[in-house]
Amino acid sequence: MTTSTPPSPTPPAATPDPSAGAARLHWAWVVAAVAFVTLVGAAAFRSVPGVLIEPLHEEFGWSHGLIGSAVSLNLMLFGLISPFAAALMDRFGVRPVVTFALVMVAVGSGLTVFMSEPWQLVVCWGLLVGIGTGSMSMAFVATITSRWFVARRGLVSGILTAGNATGQLVFLPIVAWLATHHGWRTAAVLAAAAALAVVPLVLLLLRNHPADMGLRAFGATDADPGPPPHQQVGSSAGRALAVLRDAARSRTFWLLAGGFAICGMTTNGLIATHFVPAAHDHGMPATTAAGLLAVVGVFDVVGTVASGWLTDKYDPRLLLVGYYALRGVGLLTLPALMSPHVEPSMWVFIVVYGLDWVATVPPTVALCRDRFGAATGPIVFGWVFASHQVGAALAATGAGVVRDVTGGYDPAFYAAAGLCAVAALLSYAIRRTPQASAAPPAGVM
Repeated sequence: MTTSTPPSPTPPAATPDPSAGAARLHWAWVVAAVAFVTLVGAAAFRSVPGVLIEPLHEEFGWSHGLIGSAVSLNLMLFGLISPFAAALMDRFGVRPVVTFALVMVAVGSGLTVFMSEPWQLVVCWGLLVGIGTGSMSMAFVATITSRWFVARRGLVSGILTAGNATGQLVFLPIVAWLATHHGWRTAAVLAAAAALAVVPLVLLLLRNHPADMGLRAFGATDADPGPPPHQQVGSSAGRALAVLRDAARSRTFWLLAGGFAICGMTTNGLIATHFVPAAHDHGMPATTAAGLLAVVGVFDVVGTVASGWLTDKYDPRLLLVGYYALRGVGLLTLPALMSPHVEPSMWVFIVVYGLDWVATVPPTVALCRDRFGAATGPIVFGWVFASHQVGAALAATGAGVVRDVTGGYDPAFYAAAGLCAVAALLSYAIRRTPQASAAPPAGVM
């Protein structure tokens, strides 16, 4: 009797991982590119206030403190809207929230050309643009990196952060030149047009989650698949507040928030808003000072991307300590560097400050994700970023008042240097590893 050998079973075909194909670009990089361009477009307006303080003061007679108060409202809303925007992105998707935000920036910037009273400045610069830019702030960066990337999260976080800050600074010389040669209203219209120009890209290419396209996050594995699509129940505001309530029980949250508040004071609040008028006080043309801030923006790209790369490899706590200490040294020397001309020592300050400008963001995003989880980390970071903008708002108004009272900005620069030392100590005090006893925030659903 001949025994037939049964055919060998055909091994099951491996399920292809759409994120692993080397032959085509993973859509995560398209999303990251659109997010980068979006942040640059939104930043066009954020370059306007620092350059237009003097033109508005000369045309309307408004004080530096009054103009600074409108900038303060913008900066504060830029931060306070952020966690709610992150929750809205969970509920309605990234694309509609970002589109709405860009339109708000364009409307607020465009309407400034018709203003004649201080309250109109507050409504346009402060309220409308603050809501718009706040909806595309650093929580947007945290949302994109957490959903679309498992590998290269720190690097992508650094690149997107550079887009936000660098866009603001690179537009400065353009805005300053337009304000000088064609009036400040032309500069405001340019900012509105830049925001609107990005809307088609958002509508065509931005996607909410890899699962919407049948993909996994870039670099995802079975061991670390990335966050699943979020199904939110209840209001977005309720979730954002629930996350804040639970995160506020953590010592780490307050240390991060305190350090980041000082970060905001020493970047957006002080330097971005008042460097140009401070240099003008020493005889430097506004266009030259704005050009220096643009150079800060160029080196910010290098510094922030490098910070993202370092965050993937080293303890983010210690990176923050080094960044804040270096920034404090720079601010301490700045008053001595001010002059009508750009000396070599000023170039050293500009390069170093540019490398350090928002290098703090990638390690802060990483700490929020590691300590509070991938699901709520972006919203927690939104609240930490809110403290950044509250600090920026205080510095924008405070430095303007110091200028009105003392006739100069030197006391503000010295005070900011001291605060950087405090931020370094706060960062060092963060525990090395997540607290084992810390429960996940109740806002996780």
